[in-house]
Amino acid sequence: MAQMRVFVYGGKGALGSTVVNLLKSKNYWVGSIDLSVNEQADANVIVKPELTMPEQESEVSSKVGDLLGDNKLDGILCVAGGWAGGNAKKIVEAADSMWKQSVFPSVITASLASKYLKEGGLITMPGAHPALEATPGMMGYGLAKAAVHHLTKSLAAEKSGLPSNTTVVATLPVTLDTPMNRKFMSSADFTTWTPLDFVAELFDKWLQGDERPKTGSLVQFITKESKTELVIA
Repeated sequence: MAQMRVFVYGGKGALGSTVVNLLKSKNYWVGSIDLSVNEQADANVIVKPELTMPEQESEVSSKVGDLLGDNKLDGILCVAGGWAGGNAKKIVEAADSMWKQSVFPSVITASLASKYLKEGGLITMPGAHPALEATPGMMGYGLAKAAVHHLTKSLAAEKSGLPSNTTVVATLPVTLDTPMNRKFMSSADFTTWTPLDFVAELFDKWLQGDERPKTGSLVQFITKESKTELVIA
């Protein structure tokens, strides 16, 4: 069987690094797109955060195209993101930063998929469970994640410009069990946090075509007592 090829957008973050490592251990060719190099990846595309979205897309797309040559991708896993709090008094700065950290990568992922994804390929998008409801204490974050949810549904609709039979899924964790989250929320109940290995293994399964959700699904990760259940929103 031919080696599967995947790009991880946000491949140097906590989740992205876990995904890159797991897929590499299963003999995938894995590229990382991020602000810095992931040494474990087969190839790296570095994003310059000071560029506009069209400039970032143009640069990333041309580098991905050069790296792939005549090959196409089995998947693009967008796990880029961040967090910012704040209500209306802090919304402008928070929304600007969240837009750049969540929406830019998701939109560029969609564009890359329209050019480089195989038919029947997989796209994952970085949604968030809290954005299904109002987020008054983190407005910029909720706004950006709701935009990612909308993009996921639009990409799954007819005439979206993606290759045929593409599966587009948004992942909606409540809280991921990352070192950063443990540092800043050290008194939280970690048994309600979704482990990064769980997400990485799930992506591997979906890439293999195993138990893939219906395209356009917003997949909530509900973790209780260290067990994670997938619930479609």
